[in-house]
Amino acid sequence: MGINTERDIEANLQIGPTDQGMVRLFIEGAGIEIPMDFDPEEAEEIAEEIRAAAEAARAVSR
Repeated sequence: MGINTERDIEANLQIGPTDQGMVRLFIEGAGIEIPMDFDPEEAEEIAEEIRAAAEAARAVSR
């Protein structure tokens, strides 16, 4: 299994700030809940990685 392996699994993703000053990615699906907390700087790094991946994906789909 890798990033290019497709799966037929549904999940919900919620993103928001916590009351502790962290950014939480909350993934819920198939009877599992995964809260992932990041400090704001880490969250910005993740956002940059997502943007870079989106640009790379656009380049592949052209």
